[in-house]
Amino acid sequence: CGSRRVGRQKLRKTSRLSDMRIVSWNIRAGGGRRVEQIADQLRHWSPDVVALSEFRATPPTRWLADALAGLGLAHQRTTAEATAPASNRLLVASRWPVRRIAVRNAPQLDRWLLVSVAAPRRFTLGAMHVPNRFTGRKYPYLDAVLALARRWRGGPALLTGDTNCGCIGIDEESPAFNKREDAWMADLVAAGWRDAFRDVHGDERAYTWYSPNAGNGFRLDQAFVNRTLRSQLADARYEWGRSVRDDRRDALSDHAALIVELR
Repeated sequence: CGSRRVGRQKLRKTSRLSDMRIVSWNIRAGGGRRVEQIADQLRHWSPDVVALSEFRATPPTRWLADALAGLGLAHQRTTAEATAPASNRLLVASRWPVRRIAVRNAPQLDRWLLVSVAAPRRFTLGAMHVPNRFTGRKYPYLDAVLALARRWRGGPALLTGDTNCGCIGIDEESPAFNKREDAWMADLVAAGWRDAFRDVHGDERAYTWYSPNAGNGFRLDQAFVNRTLRSQLADARYEWGRSVRDDRRDALSDHAALIVELR
């Protein structure tokens, strides 16, 4: 993707590597019966801000939102709607007040959530869940995100979520990404938005989703930090949710969570 480089030296492992922890996670179909374990896992990660993909307006997912509030993440914004409770949407939950930001020519709004986070050092977070190719909405969505990134003048910012994209070769165990998706990743870097995981870990292989049929891995989940926020990036890593009842990798979700640490 034009962004491969030697990663920064990894920081010494501690319970917390930074002043702020952001967890971005596709929780798979709203969580369903897994929501209590998902809440327990999030409690273990101890985030300050959470961005969830495939959040829904169903009773289990609404329970999860309440559970996050109980963990101190009481400031919440969501694109989920009671009129479409089973539709996959987004949630941002934060320890600090969040304000939704409207931008012109935004990506598909039910899968896009841009908020200002009133942390001690204020920043903007864009949560995204890019549609699959077969919907016909993927490339207009990618184009809208890239256009926003190129014109961004709003200070420190992070774009994160399930992008259904990756770099050819390095982010796939078998061919899946095409040249347009690979170029989108590279164009974001060229616009000044670094792939946080690659910025820290260089060419290290990591997969966040595995095909249920062939079992091949792909890195579909990313966070991109702009130039203003990059100096605060302490770490970015992937972790799978763990269940005390089931030791399968995907027991809590078919996606790994992305944990971003900011100084």
